[in-house]
Amino acid sequence: MRWIKFRYNQILLFTLVLMAILFVRLFGLTVVEGSEWAEEAQSISIKRVYSSAPRGEILDRYGRLLAGNRPSFTVIFSEGNLKDEEINRQALELMNLLEQNGDSINDNLPIILNPDGTFYYTYQKVIEEWLESQAMPANYTAEQAFNEIRQRNGIDEGLDKYEAQKQLQNVYSIYPPISVVNMKYLQDLEKEGFLGRYYLDYDLTAEEAFKALREHFKIDPALSDRDARKIMVVRNELAVQGYMSYIPATIASDVCSETIITLEERGSEFSAVDVIAESVRYYPNGTTASHILGYLGKISESEKESYLEKGYSASDMVGKDGVEKAFEEVLRGIDGVKHVEVNVLGDPVRTISETKPKKGKTIYLTLDLELQKTAEAALEQALEKIRTAGTFESIYGNYKYGRAYKNANVGAVVAIEVETGDVLAMASYPAFDPNLFATGISKEDWYSLQSENPRDPLAPLPLFNVATRTAVQPGSTFKMVTATAALESGLDPKRKLRDGGAVRSGNRTYGCILWNMYGGNHGYLDLYEAIEVSCNYYFFDIATGRDFYRGTSLGLKERMDIEKITHYAEQYGLGLPTGIEITETVVPVPSEERKMSAMKNYLRNVLIGRAEMYFDKETVEDKELLMEQINTIVSWTEENPSRNTILERLKKLGVREDMVETVGDLCKFSYFNQAAWTLGDELNISIGQGENAYTPLQIANYVATIGNGGTRNKVSLLRGIEGEGLVEKEPGTPIGISDKEILKHITEGMRRVAHGGRGSARGVFANFPVSVAAKTGTAERAGKINPVNEVEYIKTHLNKINPALTWEQVETEMARLLREYPDVYASDNAAARQAVLNLSRGKVTTASIDRFKDDYDNFSWFVAMAPAEEPKIAVAVLLFQGGSGLYAAPVAREVIGKYLELDKMYENYILDTDVTY
Repeated sequence: MRWIKFRYNQILLFTLVLMAILFVRLFGLTVVEGSEWAEEAQSISIKRVYSSAPRGEILDRYGRLLAGNRPSFTVIFSEGNLKDEEINRQALELMNLLEQNGDSINDNLPIILNPDGTFYYTYQKVIEEWLESQAMPANYTAEQAFNEIRQRNGIDEGLDKYEAQKQLQNVYSIYPPISVVNMKYLQDLEKEGFLGRYYLDYDLTAEEAFKALREHFKIDPALSDRDARKIMVVRNELAVQGYMSYIPATIASDVCSETIITLEERGSEFSAVDVIAESVRYYPNGTTASHILGYLGKISESEKESYLEKGYSASDMVGKDGVEKAFEEVLRGIDGVKHVEVNVLGDPVRTISETKPKKGKTIYLTLDLELQKTAEAALEQALEKIRTAGTFESIYGNYKYGRAYKNANVGAVVAIEVETGDVLAMASYPAFDPNLFATGISKEDWYSLQSENPRDPLAPLPLFNVATRTAVQPGSTFKMVTATAALESGLDPKRKLRDGGAVRSGNRTYGCILWNMYGGNHGYLDLYEAIEVSCNYYFFDIATGRDFYRGTSLGLKERMDIEKITHYAEQYGLGLPTGIEITETVVPVPSEERKMSAMKNYLRNVLIGRAEMYFDKETVEDKELLMEQINTIVSWTEENPSRNTILERLKKLGVREDMVETVGDLCKFSYFNQAAWTLGDELNISIGQGENAYTPLQIANYVATIGNGGTRNKVSLLRGIEGEGLVEKEPGTPIGISDKEILKHITEGMRRVAHGGRGSARGVFANFPVSVAAKTGTAERAGKINPVNEVEYIKTHLNKINPALTWEQVETEMARLLREYPDVYASDNAAARQAVLNLSRGKVTTASIDRFKDDYDNFSWFVAMAPAEEPKIAVAVLLFQGGSGLYAAPVAREVIGKYLELDKMYENYILDTDVTY
């Protein structure tokens, strides 16, 4: 081995070893791993180009376009195998180009750079703006905000947070941006998701997160923060795709021609950028049928996982409400993809394979576009004229409203085909333009669609579908249910009963309208006349099987009671789902259990609201103990013990000694005695008051069931799907009546409402070309209209509420309540009221605080079907605070008139849904 000592030999040996290593490695790459690296090389040179599929169109029953697509050009960005430096360069130049041309950029980066160079998260700003829109303090936690909403809407404190959320959504259609699982704002959860995506701590400030992202994306330190943020906008869109990073990110939609030309001319500089032709959702009729069609929206952070699993891209627009949501899987198409081989500059060399996008299926609705427009115009005109006591103008005769109702701002009308249950028209007012959502709604537009007064549940809310989601008392439109039950029990429709004016039960009087207004009565009436003049007293008689005037039984062959009435209400579909494909609210028919539960809820809320007044300080400060004591008191409701027993029990609880009798009397006389079914409940329910609560859609289908001879059909908006033909209708459910003549008797009474000598709607239908069967309904809405800000209201009226108090005193007491009892007083509004009560020491009541607020006006209902002899269409109209039921009649008349005109025009029309595209 002496030769190894020579330097030349050492160099030679080293060279041979290197060559051997190189040979072995080359052998491994070319022979052993050759196929694997060949595939890798192939993938590097192949680029995927995606083309989105157009959404299926939505057409009316005659093929007229309700929702379609318009062409648009979208800028997408694919990072491929580019280095960070090159991605950042292209991203910055692209953003500068888009800004220069005024294009709308898909900027979802939640870190904003202020003009002064400071940073903030959008999440907190969104929360603060939402709290402000709800008239809540900016420092409210999610739990405080949720509890405030619960209290505003009278949600039973006994319900857990999940049940409370369900009731808010299903009954009141309120969707606070709060996750009840962990009581966090959804924006806070999205913040967690955003920062977690980059493995950053939640507690980082916006500035700290921004600096961390600069490092994460390897952005040149020499670039300004503004340029760095532009790069981050693109990089964040790429990161959102998660494990589907091979799908390009959408950076801008609906870009201008200047942008397209520039990107084409400078293609070699923008190898990561493509311009693709896409379709954007388009609603040619603007606000028409907006509540039926719904709208599109971006996939939220909470929805992302489920949609990505279904093959969606994170930047896709999906149905958020209405038909767009209900038929998302039908309307959504299948995106196309093209595999293109590119050279080192990113220029396409050849197309390897291509799958064309497949358009979503077209849906045919049961709506008649022209009838829908008529319904919406009539509804808007009626509300406008009612607010000013104006004149409703019509080719069928003008109608002058005799009194103004300034708060008549909301309403709905539903028209149903009697034989099928198909929805012909369904309008809610106010409406919205779904085009605002087509490419993502702006913050300004979103807030313009929110309620102006979140403390008033009847305030206008453009996104709210009143027709399917507002369940209120139907008033006298319910009387046909009571009539059905009585006739089935053996009532002779021609039997005359004396209207005695009013029925007294306990300390309350239940009267007919003539009695309530003038102390008069309708005299002797049969069923037809009772429906015609809407005599409450007659229906009190038949609902109970008693002749109140004579003090005797009616002698019906079967017993009449609440259970029988509610049974037939359900037979007509009231209190049950209608079957419609979009979201609807369903409130069960009245029951003794529901009333008992409601009374417990009311009592619990009152005791919580007056906790400091009624309970000792030790109890109030311990929320768990307080709720235990309150629930103990509430649990006595069903037992309804004697007053003395209640007082003895209260003394053993944490009730203040000087308040024992006050609390005892409140519980005994205002709640316990009222919790069980009473005669008053029977009377109220029989005329559509009390615990009855139904939607305009349910009421319309109930009238249609009368009109078709007693078959309750499933309500539907879907007429057909492209390539599948018309939808086969399920057989309807016959209501349980022994004789179809029962419905003919009821229809005759309804016909007299529109055409009888004493019918309340005879003036509206005097010159109408066909006979109509109708019914008016006026439902009372109890309570006062809350102002947006209770604190400002009390401050304004304090000198009249209690002249002895100063606002400084009230503020001091408010601060104490909020500080010492944050769990009891969820808001400044609640604390302000209690502060006045505390400082007034019994001299001021809640009623005296509220006396400067406006009262709610009555709900106005009108139902009709025509032609009366053989009905084809059934209509229900509801006007919030519309005053009188008759005030809704002109709307129904316009809809019926237009339908009869269109029915002749299209009587031989056959819809072909077998067309394929």
